[in-house]
Amino acid sequence: MSTPLSRPSYAAVLRVPHARRTFSAALVGRLSYGTVSLALMLSVTRSTGSYAVAGLVMALFGATSVFLSPYRASLVDRHGPRRALLPMALLYAALLCVLAAACRPGTPEAVLAVTAGLAGACTPPLGPTMRAVWAELLPDRLLLQRAYSVDGVAEELLFVSGPLLVGGIVAVASPVVGVVLSAALVAAGTLAFVTSPATAALRPAGRGKSDGPSPGRGGPGQGRALLQPVVVAAGVGVSVSAVDLLVVAFAGERGLGDGTVAWVLAALSVGSAVGGLVNGAVAWSSPTRARLPFFAAGVGLCLAAAGLAPGLGTLVLAVMCAGLFVAPALTTAYLIADESVAPGFRVRAGAWCNTAVNAGMSAGAAVVGLLVERLPLPVCFAVSGAVAAVAALVPGYRRGAARPAAGAKGAAQPSSESSELPEPSSSES
Repeated sequence: MSTPLSRPSYAAVLRVPHARRTFSAALVGRLSYGTVSLALMLSVTRSTGSYAVAGLVMALFGATSVFLSPYRASLVDRHGPRRALLPMALLYAALLCVLAAACRPGTPEAVLAVTAGLAGACTPPLGPTMRAVWAELLPDRLLLQRAYSVDGVAEELLFVSGPLLVGGIVAVASPVVGVVLSAALVAAGTLAFVTSPATAALRPAGRGKSDGPSPGRGGPGQGRALLQPVVVAAGVGVSVSAVDLLVVAFAGERGLGDGTVAWVLAALSVGSAVGGLVNGAVAWSSPTRARLPFFAAGVGLCLAAAGLAPGLGTLVLAVMCAGLFVAPALTTAYLIADESVAPGFRVRAGAWCNTAVNAGMSAGAAVVGLLVERLPLPVCFAVSGAVAAVAALVPGYRRGAARPAAGAKGAAQPSSESSELPEPSSSES
């Protein structure tokens, strides 16, 4: 289902048959993940009047969503998006509506917590599934690199615009409207996504496949090959999540006010978006497994340098430089995950990286809160950056023989280059 193109570009990615329709549908569904957290937190807080209850509800919602992600992805791999993803999304949307109805004074706290946990457990893996669809649509690794880059940048923008959308809703209506909107977005987006012809490219792997990326299952050395991208994704998640609280502490020490925090975090997002687009546009000659440590180390070193910033301007610059490596690191991790597994395991491979990022972000936020109270701020920046830098030291392993690139005309590829992109021609950007 790919189109041979002489000059891979972002426009070329979206010109592939069914790509625009499928990607747009997936983004509508994924916008729900940008709106639901803030809307649900505000709804629970207003209905119970307790930040502690809201924190518990959100913790259960997030925990079941993150840690059951590989299992949900395995259902998509086994049964295909149409049979697994749509029922999952409809159940998730229904539970969000139940939560919205339950967010009123007098509802037992246990009901809110259990319903939130069940809703999180049903969160459909739209991101990993979309990346698996990209891999089927674009066997050419240069085009796939661009697709993953634009996918990552678009996802980051969704998580920026989602809370802004909820902010506009709560200005004129109850926050439960935002929860219902999240349900509608995921239901409509998933329905449009699974009915796209492109989803038919993802064929079910069957029941005989393993639920997890264990070595020797689904391909030789598959679990070992996933070690590097999963560990790096977790390390980057830890480092990036630490920035929020570290910037708050930086502003507090210098009396800069809360408004400066938003500017610094915006610089991180802008840097990540620019880095992701540049990474996708470069026709790299080095293999993905060689680039991943470089990107992870870049995140770590820039964050460590941010701790030495004498003022706001240099902090913004250092954090933006760190952002330049964030999206390339995560995009490259997803590319390696895709290369590391057999076709029937792609969704869950991407879900393992997603889980690693989210778990790393949760752990990073918790740990940095303890460090800030005990260590000087420059040391806290250095420790947070060191996590990504240490993750860059994890060696990369290949799963076996290379998957031929599109347009290779049957030429044999040596197994030692299985994660390399094809050499760019002179006409490629």
